[in-house]
Amino acid sequence: MLTIGKSDASGEAPNGRRARLAVGEDGDVLGCALAGTWTTRTVADVDADMRAIEKRSGFKTLALDLSGIEKIDTAGAWLIDRLKEANRKRGVEVQVQGQSKITSILLDAVGEAARRNDDTPPERPPNIVIRALEAIGRRVYEMRDDFIAAMNILGATIRGAQMKLGRGHAVNPAAIFNQIDRMGVGAIPVVVLMSAIVGAIVAQQGAYQLRYFGADIFVVDLVGVLVLRELGVLMTAIMIAGRSGSAITAEIGSMKMREEVDALKVIGLNPIGVLVFPRLVALVIGVPCLTILANFAALGGGMAAAWLYSDIPPAAFIDRLRAAIDLSTIFAGLIKAPFMAMIIGTIASVEGMKVGGSAESLGQHVTASVVKSIFIVIILDGLFAIFYAAIEF
Repeated sequence: MLTIGKSDASGEAPNGRRARLAVGEDGDVLGCALAGTWTTRTVADVDADMRAIEKRSGFKTLALDLSGIEKIDTAGAWLIDRLKEANRKRGVEVQVQGQSKITSILLDAVGEAARRNDDTPPERPPNIVIRALEAIGRRVYEMRDDFIAAMNILGATIRGAQMKLGRGHAVNPAAIFNQIDRMGVGAIPVVVLMSAIVGAIVAQQGAYQLRYFGADIFVVDLVGVLVLRELGVLMTAIMIAGRSGSAITAEIGSMKMREEVDALKVIGLNPIGVLVFPRLVALVIGVPCLTILANFAALGGGMAAAWLYSDIPPAAFIDRLRAAIDLSTIFAGLIKAPFMAMIIGTIASVEGMKVGGSAESLGQHVTASVVKSIFIVIILDGLFAIFYAAIEF
């Protein structure tokens, strides 16, 4: 261990209330002993000396002895981290010794924040093909990180819930019913209205085309199968992704910006179990129920359009519908609903947890939440269609 002389660069102060820095050199090793109080009020005393060491040359190893530090805050930690990084960039080996556990944690946190907030953009390759491949690679890595974060959200949700009910535990029934009211009951008007319009459009277009073949009655088969197997649940999921998914991301993201998520950790609560679990449960319950309402609304809209355009009365529409569909047609759509609900809630929560400290970051992640949710929901619907075809369901 390097022995450093006690020549004080800033002058000795009574009771160690000042930041002190002693410098000594032994061959290729430059040693710095830090002592006293390294806080916002005192680091100005040694800032000039620290900058002089950053510019100093003629040594290969920088040894920092932090055993004499009595008190340190983020300002002092940043000064030390700046010295370390300046020498590392010049190829100097930096050795740190004597730091306490608290000092070590603070230095790591300040160093991580300094590297994260580095605004220096990476150098972009000049070739447009290389840039395109680089962008694809970055998206692949982002997809991997999003998948890992989603699995962490699901695992932490289940673990944080602990299947215990009551206000003193992670699962609060009042919170779940409140989210069901907001995401389920509150979405009924828009879901019913949009589904009825889509059902009427499908029936009108189908009747217009089938009229040339004298097969107007088959518009009932078209509307029934298409709505119950595909459109009902898909339109519901897309509207919930735009309505509730964006709300989840905005709520969790704004709490992240105001450090309320960190406050939950401080008081000993699992933020995933407290914030995400009620919303996921509400979506898993609410989306299938909304799908049922959307199916009825779409069939009603199709019935009205068939009556107007093809003169098919409601009684004949219902009779033909009973012959055209069975329970497998109904359940083929309803089975998808919980999976789509989990995807929407998980993606919305992941994007909410990724929000930074600015309003711009919140807007970006809300947009990403809606786009990703709709995209994955459509992909999942296609996979279900392939699976149903394979098992002839």
